[in-house]
Amino acid sequence: MNQRIVPAVLAASSLMAAEMMAAELPVKRVVLYKHGVGYFERSGDLASGESARLDFKASEMNDVLKSLTVAETGGGKVTGLRYDSSTPLDRRLGEYSFTVGAQVPLAQFLDQFKGARLEMETGGQKTAGSIVSGRAVAATEQQPQRDLVVILTDMNELKTLDLSSVTSLKLADGVLQRQLRDYLGALAGARTREQRSVYIDSSDAKGRKVAASYLIPTPIWKSSYRLIFRNSPQPLLEGWAIIDNTTNDDWTNISLSLVSGKPISFQSRLYDPKFITRPFADLPDEEAAAPILYAGAVASAPAPPPPAQMAAKAGSGGGGFGRPMAMAADAAEPMMERMSSVSVQTEGRELGELFEYAFGQPVTVRRNQSAMLPFLQQPLDARKLLIYSDRSSQNPRTAAELSNNTGKTLDGGPITVFDSNAYAGEALVETVKTGDKRLISYGIDLGTRVTTNIDSGNQRYLEFKATRGSLIAKTGVEETTTYTIKNIDNRAKTLIIEHPLRTGYKLLTQKPVETTGRMQRFSVALKAASSETFAVKEDFVHDEYMSVSSMSPDAILAISVNRAIPASGKQQLGRIAEQKRLITEADRAIRGAEQRIQTLATDQERLRQNISSLNSIAGQQDVVQRYARDLAAREQQIITLRDQAAEQRTKKSALESELNGMLEKLDF
Repeated sequence: MNQRIVPAVLAASSLMAAEMMAAELPVKRVVLYKHGVGYFERSGDLASGESARLDFKASEMNDVLKSLTVAETGGGKVTGLRYDSSTPLDRRLGEYSFTVGAQVPLAQFLDQFKGARLEMETGGQKTAGSIVSGRAVAATEQQPQRDLVVILTDMNELKTLDLSSVTSLKLADGVLQRQLRDYLGALAGARTREQRSVYIDSSDAKGRKVAASYLIPTPIWKSSYRLIFRNSPQPLLEGWAIIDNTTNDDWTNISLSLVSGKPISFQSRLYDPKFITRPFADLPDEEAAAPILYAGAVASAPAPPPPAQMAAKAGSGGGGFGRPMAMAADAAEPMMERMSSVSVQTEGRELGELFEYAFGQPVTVRRNQSAMLPFLQQPLDARKLLIYSDRSSQNPRTAAELSNNTGKTLDGGPITVFDSNAYAGEALVETVKTGDKRLISYGIDLGTRVTTNIDSGNQRYLEFKATRGSLIAKTGVEETTTYTIKNIDNRAKTLIIEHPLRTGYKLLTQKPVETTGRMQRFSVALKAASSETFAVKEDFVHDEYMSVSSMSPDAILAISVNRAIPASGKQQLGRIAEQKRLITEADRAIRGAEQRIQTLATDQERLRQNISSLNSIAGQQDVVQRYARDLAAREQQIITLRDQAAEQRTKKSALESELNGMLEKLDF
C-alpha cells in the first residue's frame, strides 16, 4: 500500500461525493435593474434524497444571503440551507485536533489519533484495535523506509503492523470520519477561492421540484434609442437594450425582464463571520453562575400588500428580427426605411414607481457574453426646434421636444437621431415617464446666431420696515437681458431660449413657456432670413439690514426723506436723529473740556517748574508770586471744566437712555 496520506482517506473523501454530485438548478428567469443588482430564478427536478446546489462568486454571497428564497412543490419541506464558510482557512483548520500536511507519512498521520479505533485489512485478514502510536522507520541499505503502527487489539494484545502490507484501513469513529471529511472539504474549497456553493436540503424521500430566487450584483442594463424623422407626421422611436451576462451560468431560453427605476439597495456583511472579543471574568470558586434565558420574538410585522400593476402592450413593428439583409435589388431603398425592420415583442407594465419591460420570447445569452435586444418601436410625438442656453456660443443647438405618448416609461440613455435619411447627431435623455416631455439637442445650427446684452439700472428703495432699532430696506435693481437673433436660412424656425432662473429675481416681462429647476424657457418664432430681438426684463429684489444705532444723524435724515417710508416712520426717525445729534453735541462738549483740562494741566506743570527754579534765585519773589497766581487761576479753571464735563456726561447718559427707549419702540 502507498505509504502517503491520500489512500488513507479515500473513505472520507468518498463521503464528499454526495455533495459534489448535488443537482444544479438551471436559470429560468432574469430581471435586470438599473441600480446594480439582478433578480434570478432557478428551478429543477430533484431525485429522491438529492440536494440542490447553487454556485456563486464569493463577492455575491452577501446579497445571496440577504435575498435567497426557496420553494418546493410535492409536499416536501426544505430542512435547511448549507453554504461554504468564509472563515480564513488557517482558522478553520486550526479548530481540528489533527493536521494533514504535505507528503506526511501515513504512520505519522495516524499517530495523531492515539486511542481511536482503526480497522485494517491485510492479505484478506481483518484486524482492528485502538491506535497506540505510529512511527516511520528510516530507510537503510538493506530495506526501504517503513511505516509502522502499533495497535491494542480487542484481546488486549499490542501488535505492530507494517502499513505497506495493509490493503485498506478505516477510522471506525463516525465523528472522526466527519471531521476528516470536513477538513478535506475545507482544503478543496480553498483551491476555488472565488466559488462558493449553497446546498438546499429537503426532507422529502421522493422526487420533487425545487425553485430558488435571489439577488446578486450585476451590470446595469443600458438603453439606446434611434429617433427617425420620416415623411409621416410622427417620427419613429426605436429602443434597444444592452445586457451583459457576467455570471458563471449560461442563460438558455430564459424569461428576461428589464426594469427602469431606482429602488433602494445596499450591501450588508452577512457572509463574513463576526467575532466579538469578550472580557475574561473570574468567578469565586464558591459561587456558580446560572444561565440567563432571553425570550425570543414571537411575531413580526406583516408584509405590505403587493402594489397594483398596470399593463400596457407594446406595439410591434413589421418585419422579423434577425432576418437577412435586403438583396441588391433593394439597394435603392433608403437605409433609414429598412432600419426599422425589427420585431419587438415586449410587454410593459408599471411596478409601483418602477416600470418593467418583459420579453415575450425566450432569450439566450452565454456566460461572459453580451446581447443587444429591441424592446421598443413606436411612433412618438416630437417637434423640431432650436435651443439656446450657452451664452459662450453664438449658435443655438438643433433639438427636438419629445412627448412620451407611448404609454410606457422611456429609460434614460443615448439617442441617435436620423433626419431625411441621414445621420443628424446624438443626444442624451433622462428617464421619461409616460405623459412627460423632454428636450434633446443633437447638433449645432450654424444658420442661426444669437448675441446677448445685459443692462442694469440704478438701485432703488421699494419698501422700508423697522423694528427694535433695525431698519430693513427692500431694494430693487432692474436688469434687462436682450437677445438678438439672426436667422440666415430661408426657412422659419422656433427658438427656445433658456434663461437662468436666479434666486431673488422677479420676472417683469412675459411668462416663460416652461420653467425647470434652474432655467426659464421662452419661445421665439423666427421668420425666414430675418432678425429678431427678445428682451427678458427682471427685477432683482433683496433686503438690506441697517442698524439705526450705528448710523449718523445725517444718514438717518437722508433715509427718512425716502418716499417709501411712511409718515410715522419719518417722525420716529426724525426724533432719533435729533436725539443722536444732542448726544453728539454732549460728547463733543465732554471731549472739549477734557482737552482743555489737559492743556491747563500741562501749563501748571510748567509753572511749578519755573517757581521751583526761581525760589533759589534772590530778587525773583515778584515773579514767583505772579506765577503762583497764574497757577491758582488755572487750578480754578480745571475745577470748573471738570464740573462741566461731569454735567455733560450726566446729560449724555440721560440722552442715551432716552435713545435706547426710542430704538426699542421703533416700529413701522
